[in-house]
Parts: sequence; structure tokens; C-alpha cells
Amino acid sequence: MQADPSPSTVPTPTFDLRQKVFLVLAAIQITALLVANMIGVKLFSIDVAGLPVEHTAGMLPFPITFVLTDLLNEFYGKKAARMIAWIAFGMAIFAFILVSVARLLPILEGIPGTADERSFEVVFGGSSLMTLSSIVAFIFGSLLDIAIFGFFKRLTRGKMVWLRATGSTVVSQLFDSFVITILYFQVAQGLTGAEVASFDFVIRTAFTGYVLKFVIAVALTPAVYAGRAFLRRVVKLEPLPA
Repeated sequence: MQADPSPSTVPTPTFDLRQKVFLVLAAIQITALLVANMIGVKLFSIDVAGLPVEHTAGMLPFPITFVLTDLLNEFYGKKAARMIAWIAFGMAIFAFILVSVARLLPILEGIPGTADERSFEVVFGGSSLMTLSSIVAFIFGSLLDIAIFGFFKRLTRGKMVWLRATGSTVVSQLFDSFVITILYFQVAQGLTGAEVASFDFVIRTAFTGYVLKFVIAVALTPAVYAGRAFLRRVVKLEPLPA
């Protein structure tokens, strides 16, 4: 029987810069989705150019996920972008399972710095419902973003980066905003027996949230160009053919 190689003879895995950047982009993508689910139970209301915007705080990380999806699509290909979207989807389900198990554990109250049963359930019970709603919207929104990005890239023959980056995000986030808002405030809440929000509130929240996402998407367009410049000049990657 051949002896096992000593630790000194086992080759150490090595990663080139392109692989390291890919892992970092994937990690940011997954983290943004998980954080969006956790903070999504908080509603906020702000005034944007005279328009009152009401939405969940969970929408803030979502434009980041679509920018990263565009960069992954551009430099690593649509298969890689889809793979990361599905991995993020799976990790969100994994997080949902862990939170669900934690909610089943008997709680010990009265210890300073720890949550009581009610506060824990308000936050994590709501975030569980938000997770289920957002991951459905996320995976379909991401796949739609990837498809539209590719369509615009072929249409413009690889030119007009701003059009495919902003255009794909604007369309996919329209879908995302309405799906997640309807699923969470009406479908998920209704299935648990909780009081559901009015349909007027849901539509208003989805629409004004989309307006804010639209503004953020346009504002993040320079970030797409900056990301492209970094990947081309530092990582030495070139955009894939349309």
C-alpha cells in the first residue's frame, strides 16, 4: 500500500488574480442578498424631488447585486453570472433554514444584551418571510437582468455600455420591486394569518420603491464603468464577445 503523501508534498491550491476577483464579486453578491433579507423588515419613508418614497430598507443592497451581475456577465460570461445567482439563491434558503431552526429553540429571557421572545420574532419572523419573498424576486430578476443585458449587448454589438447596464437593471428591477412587495405584504402575510397591507399601499410602495431603484441604478452607472476599468487594467480581463 502506498503511503499517504506528507503535508509538505501536497500541492497548495493557487488562484490567479482573475479567480480571486471572481470569488470577491461572488461574495459581495451573496452578502448583499442576505443583508437585504435581514433589513427588509424595516420600512422607511423619504421625499425624493417632491415624491414621497415608501419602501423596505432591504431594497438598498439590491442595485448592488444587479451591478455585480452585469460585471460578471460582461467579463465572465452569462453562465458564470447565472451560477452566482443560483448560489446566492441557495445560500438565502440555507440562511432561512438556520433562522427557522433558531426560532424553534426555547428562549432564555432576562439576560442583559439578549432579545426576548417578542422582539426576536418581530425581527427574525419578519425577515424569514422577507427571505422567501425576496429570493423568488431575486432569482427571476437576476435571470431577467442577464437575458436583457445580453440582448442589448448583441443589439449594440458590444457598444453603449451604459445602455445595457442601466437598461437591463431598470427593467429587471421593475419586475423585482412589484414581485417582492406583493409577495411579502400580501401573499406571505396572508398565509401566516397576519393582517395584510392594503392593495393601495402595496402598489404605492412598489412603484415609489422602483422610482428610487431607478435613480440608484442611474447613479451607479459610473460604478459600472469603474468596475470595467478595474477589471481591464488591473485584472487584465477583456469583455466577452456579444
